[in-house]
Amino acid sequence: MTTLPPAAASVPDHSPQPGFFSWLRFSLLWLVLGGAAYPLLTTVTAGALFPWQAQGSLLQQDGRVLGSARVGQPFSGERYFVGRPSAAGRGYDPVNASGSNLAVSNPALRGRVQADAQAIAAREGVSASQIPADLVTASGSGLDPHISPAGAELQVARVARARGLDEAQVRALVARFTERGPLGLGQSGVNVLQLNLALDQLALARAQPGQAP
Repeated sequence: MTTLPPAAASVPDHSPQPGFFSWLRFSLLWLVLGGAAYPLLTTVTAGALFPWQAQGSLLQQDGRVLGSARVGQPFSGERYFVGRPSAAGRGYDPVNASGSNLAVSNPALRGRVQADAQAIAAREGVSASQIPADLVTASGSGLDPHISPAGAELQVARVARARGLDEAQVRALVARFTERGPLGLGQSGVNVLQLNLALDQLALARAQPGQAP
């Protein structure tokens, strides 16, 4: 009668096991790779390929930083396009980027939207039903510098009248600063900050002698 050898599972495993220092070296390796080498590589690559974006998409005039093309700012007055509301801190605060997190049924949100809609309707000379939703609702981050083309069109007549411009001139600038997402995907948006800065530049050019309006 043939005797079978003992099962392999019953044979004691005497192979060396990784010790504390092996795990420590492994952790340090990935700490260096993931915490230093990879961020450094991506930072250098981004700075080389996309220097303006890597520096924060800053808009400057005469050596002075006016803002970022990726972060909205509050505007008021008849001469300016007004962006959407912001729930980030006291408004467009990058340190406190957030939405309101209020449900549509929340009374505070509904009251704020209704009050904003009435104010916009009075400012633009339209009915509340004509106001695009983005002009009375905050973005998820509270930092979005864009409004919809419809939201910009609603303000063209007021801005043109306040600045003494033809509406066609203002619409041309709106079209110039209307953007789409990467590869032309996503919804169109009008960059309010860049649009208002361009309007101010146009006003300066018109005020200088010998400059074409």
